[in-house]
Amino acid sequence: MGLPASARVLFAVVEANGTLVRGLGVTSATRLAAGMYQVAFDQDVTAAGYVGTVGVAAGGGLAPQGAITVAPRSGIPNAVFVETYVGGGHLDRPFHLAVLT
Repeated sequence: MGLPASARVLFAVVEANGTLVRGLGVTSATRLAAGMYQVAFDQDVTAAGYVGTVGVAAGGGLAPQGAITVAPRSGIPNAVFVETYVGGGHLDRPFHLAVLT
């Protein structure tokens, strides 16, 4: 069993301040609050799978410590909600997001 012909992999690489560095099928990235982001794509992603990781957005080196959660953006079918945090609190971190449609 393979992927359907209509399958698409979308991605975004985002700086800690919410700046979109690069991507495929991504239309914007926005920092909503400390450690909270919205990433919008050029199609409905509500039925997609999401994979996120804290990672270096530009340049080299190791990614800063932190964790990430990703979920569909409530009320916005073409967007994903991303949270980055360290310990018990939200903290801005650069990240990579893949969306499998």
